[in-house]
Amino acid sequence: QVQLVESGGGLVQAGGSLRLSCAASGSVYLINAMGWYRQAPGKQREMVATVTSGGSRNYADSVKGRFTISRDNAKNTVYLQMDSLKPEDTAVYYCNAANQVVNYWGQGTQVTVSS
Repeated sequence: QVQLVESGGGLVQAGGSLRLSCAASGSVYLINAMGWYRQAPGKQREMVATVTSGGSRNYADSVKGRFTISRDNAKNTVYLQMDSLKPEDTAVYYCNAANQVVNYWGQGTQVTVSS
């Protein structure tokens, strides 16, 4: 099993920045990719950004150029630097750790961007 603990959400004005962190513990050897997903009220959960153990990154078109995902393999931690935040970025952000067989999820952290 893998446990994920997120931190760093909060309330910020449009144009501001936040940094999310997610620390993995437990059977971390099971993890290949880590990433962030988000779910806004009334909407489906969507991928925001992912990074593999080898460093390959993937971003949703809506956040390209504004968000940066990074990963510290020694600390089993993934980060999401969010700049130029927009009200439409408001959502619960979930940390994800995955391999080819299973997905693990954190409990989520609220990000609210006021206009």
